[in-house]
Amino acid sequence: MNRYIPYIISGVIGGFVAVLAVKLSVNESHQRIQPSLTHSVSMNSAPTFGAIPQDFVEASNKSTSSVVHIFAEESPQAVSQNRRRSRDPFEEMFGFGDFFGNHFYSQPKNGTGSGVILNTDGYIVTNNHVVGFADKLTVTLADGKKYKAKKIGEDPSTDLAVIKIDNAKGLKPISVGDSEQVKVGEWVLAVGNPFGYLTSTVTAGIVSAKGRALDIIQDENKIEEFIQTDAVVNPGNSGGALVNTKGELIGINTAIATPTGVFAGYSFAIPTKIMKKVVDKIIQDKSVNVGVVLGVGGYDVNEEIVGEFKLKLKEIRGFYVAEIDQSSPANFGGMLPGDVIIAVNNQEIKVYDDIEKYLKYTKSGETIKIKVNRNGKEIVLPLHVS
Repeated sequence: MNRYIPYIISGVIGGFVAVLAVKLSVNESHQRIQPSLTHSVSMNSAPTFGAIPQDFVEASNKSTSSVVHIFAEESPQAVSQNRRRSRDPFEEMFGFGDFFGNHFYSQPKNGTGSGVILNTDGYIVTNNHVVGFADKLTVTLADGKKYKAKKIGEDPSTDLAVIKIDNAKGLKPISVGDSEQVKVGEWVLAVGNPFGYLTSTVTAGIVSAKGRALDIIQDENKIEEFIQTDAVVNPGNSGGALVNTKGELIGINTAIATPTGVFAGYSFAIPTKIMKKVVDKIIQDKSVNVGVVLGVGGYDVNEEIVGEFKLKLKEIRGFYVAEIDQSSPANFGGMLPGDVIIAVNNQEIKVYDDIEKYLKYTKSGETIKIKVNRNGKEIVLPLHVS
């Protein structure tokens, strides 16, 4: 028995040594993990790495009450007045339309979007593509109150427009920030009304890029310097606010890059650098009335139109007047169906879009000179617009 005692003692000592080694190893591994966890926490809160806000409550509270819902409608009268595309031979051949015989292109349009309150006078900025087609506008504030709105002016080159509501009390204008100070990687919020019914929705993301030109604005004088973000924006958000973590407006949400029609990763906003210049110009020139229309429907002149209506023109250009709205400036000014509009204020007209361009900043109450070709004879009609 005595000869086994040394072995027993050695085994006990070995066991103690093994237990001690394991304990030391565990303590050492804990010490290696802990600093990395502490470091990751300190990175998130350190200003040198770009602070991540604990939440966006303050920015949301400051901005949501300044963003409105817009319902835009086109009246049947406006459809007739604004019809300006050439006839589609397939449409006439096959009679595309509804069961009542109305052609699809004659149906009034409507849509929803967002807008941002600029001041207590009721001026609201939005996208031109939200309200440009409409002559009936309804604005719903964040508190649910509804108001009729009127268009003050629009700028297709930047896709911006200004509308106005009257007699609204307690409006909360947004604080406008400087988009030039925005940095890539900065946190931002998109505020708007996605899909038309999810009102006062806030999403967060970062600025992914600045100065993006996407070639999406359909205007020859277009200006594109979009702020790109990954904040979620969907149809209905157009015209809404892009704000920084202080709740300051830095852009107007305008477009998304998507193959599906809904958000797919990136959205784009017009920076306040551009917005302020356009809005100030529109508001200061209160006499601008982009809603002025002649009140005519018809077709751009081409060889087919010349042959069908046996037009006597020096050049194949202009706009053939097929119909005239009874309450329109064109009717009161003496224009007749069959006239071909060839000039506005001595500016040559090739297609209807030229007419719209020259009337873009026509002042309410102004008299314009419309030159028409009537049965081969050129005459000038003075039209008073209101």
